[in-house]
Amino acid sequence: MAKEKIFQVGVKALIENEVGNVLVFKADVTFEHKGDVKPYWDIPGGRIKEGQNVEQALKREVEEETGIKKIESFEFFSAVISNHEIPLDDGKKSGLVLMIYKVRIPKRARIYLSEEHIGVEWVDKKEAAKRLADKYPPEFTNLLS
Repeated sequence: MAKEKIFQVGVKALIENEVGNVLVFKADVTFEHKGDVKPYWDIPGGRIKEGQNVEQALKREVEEETGIKKIESFEFFSAVISNHEIPLDDGKKSGLVLMIYKVRIPKRARIYLSEEHIGVEWVDKKEAAKRLADKYPPEFTNLLS
């Protein structure tokens, strides 16, 4: 009998500015990972903590990773299984299901770089799709380009 794969659930914020560019961050792989993980681009977000609902997790992650304390609105966009896996304490790996939400932030919100990242940029959707292809499958990146 085949073993079922274990998955963790994360929420991600697809944030666009007034000209339609997407906010992307370059992950600091030394922050959370050890070993042969290479740098990759991502959008703000993270895993849902025990006792949190989607809205609470999304707001917490956006604030932690961007410094933005107010989300004007959010709307479900897509859900995918990430190309990345999460290492577990027992040496095994967990899959990662990402629920992606279009998030609207205040127009003049200032973005702060968190300790989890080494770079941040606003890029057009085609460039965002290219940069995010390491972590996100085509089911998501094709929606951007």
